[in-house]
This record gives sequence, structure tokens and C-alpha cells, in this order.
Amino acid sequence: MKKQWLLILSFGILFLLFVQAITTFIEGIYILELLGSSLDEKVLSVLFLFSPVLLLLFGKRVPRWLIWGSYLLFIIGRGMIPYLDTFPRMLAAGVASGAALILIPVMLVTYPQPRQSNRWLIPAQGLALAVGISVLLRTLNYTIDLSLTGEFGWIGWLLAILLGVSMTQFRWERSTEPPRTVKGVTSAAIGVVGILTLYYFMFSSPGVIARWTEGSYQLIIILVSLLSLLWLLISLFQPNRVGEIKSSILFSWNLIFTLSVIGTILAHTISFPATPKSPYVVVSSPTWYQQIPLFVMLISFPVIFIDFGIFSGFIASEHPAPRRMAPGFLLGAILMTLLIFMNIFSNVWGYVEPISIFFRNMYWLPFLLVLGLVTLLAVLLYSKFDKSTDSRVTKQSPVLSAVFLAAIFIATFVAAILSDINQVDIPRNGSLKVMTYNIQQANNEKGEKSYQEQLALIKEVDPDIIGFQESDSTRISLGNNDYIRYYANKLGYHTYYGPKTVTGTYGTAILSKYPLENPRTVFTYSDQDEIGTAEAEISVGSKEFTIFNVHPDGSEEAKMVFATTLVERADQKKDVIAIGDYNLRGWEDPYLYIDETYKNAWMDVYPSGIDDDGLDMSGINRIDHIFVSPHITVRNPIYLLPPESWTDHPTHWAELSW
Repeated sequence: MKKQWLLILSFGILFLLFVQAITTFIEGIYILELLGSSLDEKVLSVLFLFSPVLLLLFGKRVPRWLIWGSYLLFIIGRGMIPYLDTFPRMLAAGVASGAALILIPVMLVTYPQPRQSNRWLIPAQGLALAVGISVLLRTLNYTIDLSLTGEFGWIGWLLAILLGVSMTQFRWERSTEPPRTVKGVTSAAIGVVGILTLYYFMFSSPGVIARWTEGSYQLIIILVSLLSLLWLLISLFQPNRVGEIKSSILFSWNLIFTLSVIGTILAHTISFPATPKSPYVVVSSPTWYQQIPLFVMLISFPVIFIDFGIFSGFIASEHPAPRRMAPGFLLGAILMTLLIFMNIFSNVWGYVEPISIFFRNMYWLPFLLVLGLVTLLAVLLYSKFDKSTDSRVTKQSPVLSAVFLAAIFIATFVAAILSDINQVDIPRNGSLKVMTYNIQQANNEKGEKSYQEQLALIKEVDPDIIGFQESDSTRISLGNNDYIRYYANKLGYHTYYGPKTVTGTYGTAILSKYPLENPRTVFTYSDQDEIGTAEAEISVGSKEFTIFNVHPDGSEEAKMVFATTLVERADQKKDVIAIGDYNLRGWEDPYLYIDETYKNAWMDVYPSGIDDDGLDMSGINRIDHIFVSPHITVRNPIYLLPPESWTDHPTHWAELSW
């Protein structure tokens, strides 16, 4: 049992560090490309992921120098991630990802047969452990992986050292078996990478699912952690239950999981206004029946561990030569890369034409492709390898294993329960300080992470209401990091994330010291990026204010549709605060249309556009605005310019009274 646990830890650490590396790698590429709003030569760094092609150079075995060289590149690249700026961090993560894609196939054919074990389940058990640990590291820091921060980067180094120690237990000697052609290894290798892609996309940071659905963050985190670790425990002490599953049940289980994932996404996908004359679409809080597919998905997802056991077990049992594994892992890496781009293109469909335009509102497509392929391959390979189990394992004491896994779950449970607790006192002074903040996905003007500096600035300003733009970071292109949840939990504010990530907007989130009532998102016609305006009410004494947080983009026509919709909806309210990155200058028609009804906070106090200290915001740089109802009094409006704003936009706030 001790040796089996050592092997489980080996694979668990390997998969955990690999997904951390590739998550950082893709995030780095996206951030650097985001600065130019287009693709350039930096996107070619995805070639790191095609490293399995090197396995074609070797016949009977991979030489030890390549194994340990890959390990050193892997741990050095992954270990340096928390301490580097964006570009070198992207390169380090790319090196680590490429090295891992050599280690994974090699380790799958060289881990030994422990006594009283069920060898084909060990890599899958490692994957389940990786999910549990990843969820814990994310939950402890409000979806930002603790081990990827500078303060706790030592966790990654510790795990890397443990991986190296455990690798000494693997069989690195030359195989005595002659190399042979093995049918099915390519399919199994593709399946392995497909499951790792699902782990990366969904289950390494289940907070992404909460942002798909407006579902309960706590429930999602707790179920993913519980069922991952529970499956691991059951597979350790009742492995016969796993090995005796019939093909028909496996197929049905996979089908249910696939349909529930697609159903979860489609239940929160909307039909956008097709033309400028199309009516706007209002999306309120989801109904209970919209969350049925989510619940089915959460209770059925452990099937991916069985699938992974099938794929990895097939490779281990056939013990193919390295060059026989190369095509499958290379094709798997190509598939993963294509799925990543599909997912990203569904968000930036207006920027990489003509390719990206096809993926507008198709967030579900990459999930359907990978899940359909995994289901097909798992069923085809299930009957082709030995799934024999050893019942003597059940005689082992489960206490230590249960205690270890329970500790991971309890820590995750407590961290999840303690999140999203509003701790801020409601102001009683009869005024409001409102702030609009385009955080550029929590990066500064140079593309370096600045979420801690942004948080410090918010604390210093101490606004009552904050409207964030470019805040839709809870997606694979931005490391699955939910910075809005991070800010809200650190500040103790009430929060509305705004448009769900499946809709593909910039993100318009609202944070408030006051409870947010009736939150909803309004979508208007768009021809470049989806335009989703977040709305909510707050009660301040006897007054009810309606908050609009906006971020339109696209053609002049699309912006005019947005402006007329904003004025139309705001006219139904008495006390209006409309904040955001309007992408509009003071002479543009949509701006002038809004300005006819509502007053601009800065221009109301400084009609020339220049404040008393000589700050000139009269020209092209002023696109972040605060508009309010005419009867609201504005005092002390302030623009804080980059780099002091810790983003590529000025930060703007003002005090309002009545």
C-alpha cells in the first residue's frame, strides 16, 4: 500500500504541476497578445506543446538523460513561474509544459507493479488526487492558485522535489521486450491528453463553472472536491467495483456527463440581438430548472477518472516503444491546442477574422468535441486490456488514507464556506463614493499582473460602489483566475459578476458595500465584442439608486444602439449612476446622446475638462466616465492615470450627494 501511494503521489504531482504550467503558459500568451488586440509571432510559442514529437527519435526506450533532463526542465520551469514577469513567465511555463508532455508518456509505461495493487487504476487515482489538491490550492486563495503566488511559491518546489524522489521508484532500465506494433496506443494517448484537457478547462479550478452558471460557488467547490477524493478512496479499497463496470454502463455514464456539460453551457447561452433594430435581451438570475444540468454534471463527472484509467492502463499494459507513443501524444497535444484556441476565439471573435468569427457564441463546441471523443475512445478501448483487480487490497487498513483525503476535503470545505462572506459595514453618511475601474484582467499597462496593487488602491480610495470592466478573467485564457471573487472576498463587498463567461463579453462586474438587488445583464447589438451592461439596485436610506456598469465596443452603430438603450432603460429610474469604460469621447454622437439626459461627473465640476491641478482630461484619453441623474450633486471627481492606476486605463472616482 505504501508503494502504491508513492506512485499515486507521483502521478498526482505530475498532473497537478503540468496543468499549473500550461494554465500559466496560455495565460501569458493571451496577456501579451491582449496588449496588441491581435495575434503575432508570440503565438508560435505553442510549439512547446508539440514536444512529444521528440519521442519519435527513440526505439526501445527513452534514454535516462532525456528523462532526467526533462524532469529538471519541468521542475525549474514550473518552480520559477511565481517569480517572473509575464514574458519570461510564459517562456518558463512553456518549457515546463513541453517537458511534462515527454514525462507523462514515459512514466505511464515505467511505473512498477506494486504488491497487492490494481496497476491500471494508479494514474487515474493520481489524477483524482491532483483535482483534490488543485481545488484546495485555489479555494484557499479565492480561485488564485496559492502555489503560483510569490509568497507561497515554495509549495511548487516542495511538490517538485517529492516528484523527483518518487521517480526513483520507476523502472528506467532497458526493456527486455522487443519493440512491437501495438494497435490502440494512439487512441489511448489521445484520450489521456483529452482528459487532462478537461481537467485544465474545468476541474482544476471549479470556480469557472460557477461563472458559467451563477451557480453556488460553495456547492460546486465542495462537490468537486468530495467526489474526486471519494472516488479515489473507493478505488483504493474496493477496486473491483471499478473494474467490473459494464461497457453499456460506462457508455451511458459518459453520455450523461457529456450531455450535462453541454446542457449546462447551453442553459446559460443566449441569442444575441442580430441587427441594430433587434430588441435588447435582459438576463436575470437563473431559474432553478436552468441549474438541473449543472447538478447532473457535478455528480456524474467522476467518470473521467475511469476513462483516464482505461487510457493510461491500456498504455501501461501494452508497454509500447517510445516512437509508438509519439503519434498519439502529439495528436493529443495538437487537439488540446485547437480546443484552447476555439475556447479563446469564442470570446475574441471580432479580432482574428475570418477564422474567429465562426466561433461567436460557440463556447460549447470545444467541450462537445473533447467529450464526444473521450466517450468514443473509452468505450472502444474498455474491453481491450486487462482490468483485473486484487481483492487483497481491501484487507489493508483504510485509516491513514482516509485521514489524509479527509484532511484535504475538510480544508477545502472550510475555505469554501468562509468565502463570499460580506464583512463591510454599510455607510450611514447619506453620500456615495463611486468608482469605475477598467482593470485589464488585473494587469498593468505593461501586461504584468497587478491584482495586489489594484486591491491596495481600492482599499485606499474606499469606494462604496465599484464598476469593473475587462473583468471576465475566469476563463482558460486568463488562468481561470476569478479576480472579482478575490477582490470581493478581500474587501468584504457584495458582488455581481455581470455577464456569464459563456456569453463572451469583456466583463462588467459590480462591487458594493450595499446589498445588490435584482442584478441583471442587458445585451445589445454588437459587431465586434458582446456588449453586456450590468445593472442592479441599491437602497441608501429611503432612496433607491440604479447602478449601470457599461463597456460597449465595436462600430459607431453598435455604440449608438448601446447609448439609446442605456438612456431608455435609465429613464425608467429616478436615481441613476451609470459608470464604466464607454469607449466614447466627448464629441462622439453616442456620448452626446447620453450627455443630453445625464451629467458627466468630471465635466460638471470642471467644464473645461481640466482640474485645479492642471490635469487635462478634455481630449482623447477620457473614455472612462461617471454619468449621474441631473439632481445628484458631484464633488471631488478624480482621475488617476497609469501607471499609478495599475492598469492601462485611468481610474476614475467621485463623491455623490443629494
